[in-house]
Amino acid sequence: MSRLQADVAADLPRLRAQLAARPVPPEPELAARIEEHLPTLHGLFVQLYGDRDDSFDALAAVMELVVDSWQRRPAALRALDARRTADPTWFESPTMLGGVCYVDRYAGSLRALHEHIGYFQELGLTYLHLMPLFDSPAGKDDGGYAVSSYRRVREGLGTMEELAELAAALREAGISLVLDFIFNHTSDEHDWARRAVAGDPEFEDFYLIFEDRTLPDAYERTTREIFPDDHPGSFVQLGDGRWIWSTFYHFQWDLNYANPAVFRAMAGEMLFLAAQGVEVLRMDAVAFIWKRLGTPCESLPEAHLLLRAFNAVLRMAAPGVLFKSEAIVHPDEVIEYIDPLECQLSYNPLQMALTWEALATRDARLLSQALARRHALPEGTAWVNYVRSHDDIGWTFADEDAAELGIDGFAHRRFLNDFYTGRFPGSFARGAAFQENPRTGDARVAGTTAALAGVETADAGGEDRVLLAHALALSTGGVPLLYLGDEVGQFNDHDHRNRPAEADDSRWVGRPMRPAQAYAARRDPRTVAGRIHARLRRMIAVRQQTPELGGTTLLPFDVPHPAVLGYQRPGLEERADAIPRARVLVLANVGDHPARVPAVTLSGFETAAHELLADEAVDLADGLSLPAHGVLWLRVTPRPAG
Repeated sequence: MSRLQADVAADLPRLRAQLAARPVPPEPELAARIEEHLPTLHGLFVQLYGDRDDSFDALAAVMELVVDSWQRRPAALRALDARRTADPTWFESPTMLGGVCYVDRYAGSLRALHEHIGYFQELGLTYLHLMPLFDSPAGKDDGGYAVSSYRRVREGLGTMEELAELAAALREAGISLVLDFIFNHTSDEHDWARRAVAGDPEFEDFYLIFEDRTLPDAYERTTREIFPDDHPGSFVQLGDGRWIWSTFYHFQWDLNYANPAVFRAMAGEMLFLAAQGVEVLRMDAVAFIWKRLGTPCESLPEAHLLLRAFNAVLRMAAPGVLFKSEAIVHPDEVIEYIDPLECQLSYNPLQMALTWEALATRDARLLSQALARRHALPEGTAWVNYVRSHDDIGWTFADEDAAELGIDGFAHRRFLNDFYTGRFPGSFARGAAFQENPRTGDARVAGTTAALAGVETADAGGEDRVLLAHALALSTGGVPLLYLGDEVGQFNDHDHRNRPAEADDSRWVGRPMRPAQAYAARRDPRTVAGRIHARLRRMIAVRQQTPELGGTTLLPFDVPHPAVLGYQRPGLEERADAIPRARVLVLANVGDHPARVPAVTLSGFETAAHELLADEAVDLADGLSLPAHGVLWLRVTPRPAG
């Protein structure tokens, strides 16, 4: 039976009274934030759980967590909260640069990672994403994404105390710590999972468990298979014959957010991580967190309500912490998660995938279309632009966008999979197929940047493609992200097939151990590592000194040559009545041959320009030539109208 409307209306006064009656009531600073954000959280709870009699108790428990968490929050983190609140778009600075790595593969342990902070500063990092490091089952951990405990570090990496110490050291060095918040599912060995299967009444509703196939069959009429190599459909069978929801691997069990006790429990885990000094939480698999019969169970409205509710909790208890969305879905769905009230940051999977698409086809039109049509974001948010990640590359472009250019989406994805796995004749790439489905022909691709760009095959354009891809990530607006090791041209790790725990997951090909020899050679221009590193460091340094490359605003710039991508970065918003300001015009040739940009295309700018990467004057009067895989960052001045 749902709660009466009068009961719901009495919730806020009751909650305020309970908090005021605590032995140590909220201090004025926290009380002000509660007054601001509690009505929002309550409204979201009503929408999510208003028909449940236990919703008030769950919300009251969440608010107890908020107060306890803030009262224990260290002074250094409170100071960080104050700085972030005063500068809420701090992540839009052109000095922002992210790095991502696995602790064990890059350094060995959390303690050993301290030794690399000097290099991170040398590279220019201001943001470090450590791949999942929580306790997880040996041999079935999905690279750390099957969490057995959010409060223990995996054996061999260190301890939670060492994680907090590392966060403090990074913060002192000007680097924000980023961790995954794997909140769609847990490992089947998590204490909650074990207690749920055992019938513990407190936890049996933490997961979606069914006695027979009736409801699983009904759900699977509209859900899709994510990991077909592991199991068909969305459910796996338990040892006692029952069925449990498992979107990804069979040992990753989806949480049941229709139960408000799950929200309360995960809010506690989130605040625990915030207390360790984490500044950004990567919200894993956000599209899958709510289920409803008769739907795809992806990107449902309740997923957005949940994100807003978690955000409201943070705004009270740890206001300096941000969310980063990981939604590898249709572009129209990706954008829905990017909002100051949901995820302030988001991976940009479309730009990443279409960068590789452009390099394979030698045609920039689909990428150009995406930047013109799908790059704009709400104020107060930003993309995280990456060349590749720890994961596979899925070809996430919209079929309707491709069709406008005469491209069949299904056939094009098959081509891209063949090209980047080296099956297509003449391909320069050496990636690995991941989760290839022979029934549907679907697949994704994994590999390092050097392997995908042709460096590993010694293709003549390989190094230039690596730099071109990073030049786009560095200049399109948002937070650019490097997979550490790619900046020295690391190759694929083909030996993963000889390690039993990794042999069946081809994504490990793109997760090699730290390439110590390549790092040792990073200052030697005779080496691949030295050439890539020097040129990339130059790009990073130029970006840091170029205000126009901050923020997220991007203006299209049409170039008649299909291989040439163009766009403008205006920096601060230009007023209609202002004197024309300098902009940065980016031109990139994804083709294998030189390309000409005619003078008429550039006629909207004054002829005197400055190329930032080479630091030299350029005359636009006669047009420009770009070498194969060449990139120009031109500071230009628009001609006055009329």
